[in-house]
Amino acid sequence: MHRAALFLLLLPIATATVFAQSAPPTSPALEALVSEIHQLRQDLQAATVAGQRVQIALFRLQTQTTAVARATSRLDELRSRISQAQSNHSEIARRMQQFEEKQRNSRDPNELKTVADVLPQLKAGMDREAGEEQRLQAGEAEAASQLRAEQAKLNDLQDQLDKLDKILDGFVKK
Repeated sequence: MHRAALFLLLLPIATATVFAQSAPPTSPALEALVSEIHQLRQDLQAATVAGQRVQIALFRLQTQTTAVARATSRLDELRSRISQAQSNHSEIARRMQQFEEKQRNSRDPNELKTVADVLPQLKAGMDREAGEEQRLQAGEAEAASQLRAEQAKLNDLQDQLDKLDKILDGFVKK
């Protein structure tokens, strides 16, 4: 019993002495290893973050490349439609000239009546084609502007990837 009481009295003093002791001095080699491990950990974290940023930039690049392709396709489609409208316009103008020539040179009343019926239709068709051509040209200007904007975004993303590449190259050369 006395031993137990003595033990309980000495226990707080003994624990205070144990906690008051300092850690044993470390060797320079151990300190160098700890420092190297700490540096490797920091480099690994930086490489992980850089890798994630590269993945995000590549995804954005892929998305932007798709947007540029869509804008290019839209512009090409509009240019094709403009070319078709111009061709239609030219064909109607050629036919109008033919009918006007017939109207001036013909003496046949049936042919003059046919020409008189067809010419207003051709003029209306020519006006429709001219209006369609103007509408398509306005769309072409808008599509060209959109393509330039999308291409500028793509160029910015490529610049970001170039910067990330240089950063990663710096990690490799360390």
